[in-house]
Amino acid sequence: MTVSPEIFREVLGSFATGVTVVTTRLGDRIHGTTVSSFASVSLIPPLVLICVDHTSESHDLIAQSKIFAVNILREGQSGLSASLSNKATAGLAAKHSLNEVSHASGVTGSPILDERLAYADCRVINSVEAGDHTIYIGRVEDAGTNPIGTPLVYFRGRYTELTSNE
Repeated sequence: MTVSPEIFREVLGSFATGVTVVTTRLGDRIHGTTVSSFASVSLIPPLVLICVDHTSESHDLIAQSKIFAVNILREGQSGLSASLSNKATAGLAAKHSLNEVSHASGVTGSPILDERLAYADCRVINSVEAGDHTIYIGRVEDAGTNPIGTPLVYFRGRYTELTSNE
């Protein structure tokens, strides 16, 4: 029996995740897209992975530039996440260009968002085709955290907040 995409999405939506914006640069083009498939792979060496849809503009830009930064969002950034969550096809390229998002260039040249909870600036060391996505494995060249704020969380199709038991 095959699981339908709708049921599979509902099952995956039951797993609360942090929210990231993956950024990259290719020449003068800077680009960002919301990515929920992000994980650590190894501490030594420091490796992470992201999964990017084949049809998104980010896919091709990362494939060509071989760099990306994972920007972990904090509460209050759901608007940024939502605006960058549509697949960035050529028709939506301006929406994902980051021209109006405050950022600095990281060690690799990837944009690091000023208003983020943490970041990992990466160089692609491997990629694996998997269904309709590519898994990019990146070696972390630089990383940092912001001690202020709590993570933006996504659960069952909506943004939510962490609550404290204190």
